[in-house]
Amino acid sequence: MQKDIKKYTNKHIWNISFPIIIGLLAQNMINVTDTAFLGRAGEVELGASAMGGLYYICLFTIFFGFSTGAQIIAGRRNGETNHSAIGPVMIQGFFFLLILAIVLFGISYFYAGKMMRLMISSEVICEATVTFLKWRTIGFFFDAFNVMFRAFYVGITKTRILTINAFVMAITNIGLDYVLIFGKLGAPEMGIEGAAIASVISEFASTLFFVIYTMLTINRKKYGLTRFGSIDLRLLKQILGISIYTMFQYFISMSTFLLLFVAIERQGQHTLAIANIVRSIYIVMFIPLNALSATSNTLVSNIIGEGRCNEVMPLIRRISQLSFIIMSVCVLLLCTFPHAVLSIYTNDISLINGSVPSVYMISIALIINSIGCVFFNSVSGTGNTKSALILESGVLILYTMYIYLAGIVFELPIHVCFGAEIIYFSGLLIGSAIYMRFADWQKKKI
Repeated sequence: MQKDIKKYTNKHIWNISFPIIIGLLAQNMINVTDTAFLGRAGEVELGASAMGGLYYICLFTIFFGFSTGAQIIAGRRNGETNHSAIGPVMIQGFFFLLILAIVLFGISYFYAGKMMRLMISSEVICEATVTFLKWRTIGFFFDAFNVMFRAFYVGITKTRILTINAFVMAITNIGLDYVLIFGKLGAPEMGIEGAAIASVISEFASTLFFVIYTMLTINRKKYGLTRFGSIDLRLLKQILGISIYTMFQYFISMSTFLLLFVAIERQGQHTLAIANIVRSIYIVMFIPLNALSATSNTLVSNIIGEGRCNEVMPLIRRISQLSFIIMSVCVLLLCTFPHAVLSIYTNDISLINGSVPSVYMISIALIINSIGCVFFNSVSGTGNTKSALILESGVLILYTMYIYLAGIVFELPIHVCFGAEIIYFSGLLIGSAIYMRFADWQKKKI
């Protein structure tokens, strides 16, 4: 028992989280480099990549939501030392998400242009967005594999491989962005199309790396990764019993964030360009939060699988404290040197100065979310993904109302619109804390 208690010390939490942080940092270099390169290509390209990127992420979250449910089950089986039951979950996930990729690619191919024309008022930004999505949506086929590999390695708490994989993606994307966006080394100058193609190829590189690494290093028999066959509807139904709620949860959450940008786009391409720069910084700042949240999710599932429900709340508090300290340092640096950070993305002084107030606003939201994100993902980690969906849906109603009033009705400045993030994360923190304190989550079976 002493060994088990030591297993979930702060050191162990950090050993799991740090590779995810580094991996996410490298992976999000794709977003940073796309924004930085396109920020020097022009405001239209910057705005179009924001709208196209958010559309893509909205659909990507459906994949990620399914994989989160699979990760929760993998973590529970890992805690139970029932390792051979993990592989079949992953394999069924591959089958299901590949079918989903075909469906979402088809919908995007035929209807994305029409949807963009309904959401975007600027014709030139709309056309550039459609051009971006023509190539970008091919990435769905590689996402189907990448998210399940990530779920597998996080679920069994072997996260170091995520770091190497993410660097493969980042290096591939940075090199291809430079070559394809600006037409270097004899390649044609493709602008926003080049950014989309570079992203897709980097995702393919990630898939290839995961496959080779898993084949060479993982004991596939131990984890049941040798049972490839037909779709197992019984097992798939069990996975969806957990995943369906996280799929809806992530999709609805990201869709409302897209709504924020739809409202901002109506204020002009300059304002939209500012929003995209701030969004990119926001995503990078989210990296330690996402890593610690993933750690909380999988360790809560593992620890319940080990029959130690009484240790869940102390574990969540330790992760929350670590998350708060890390984010406080990051926010302090960002708010002390905002112009230096913004200059990474653009050399346009008007864009830099216009972005500073929004940087301060998202910094407040990030401090709140440093605790809220850990608590909220712990709710999902207990297996109560339906409760997490209900909780977030209630918060998103308030979020949407604020966006509609601030962005569309009153057309308030962009930094005021970003105040919606403070409302959102405050609601998640309060609701999740109440749930973990008073709900009967200990008896949930998965």
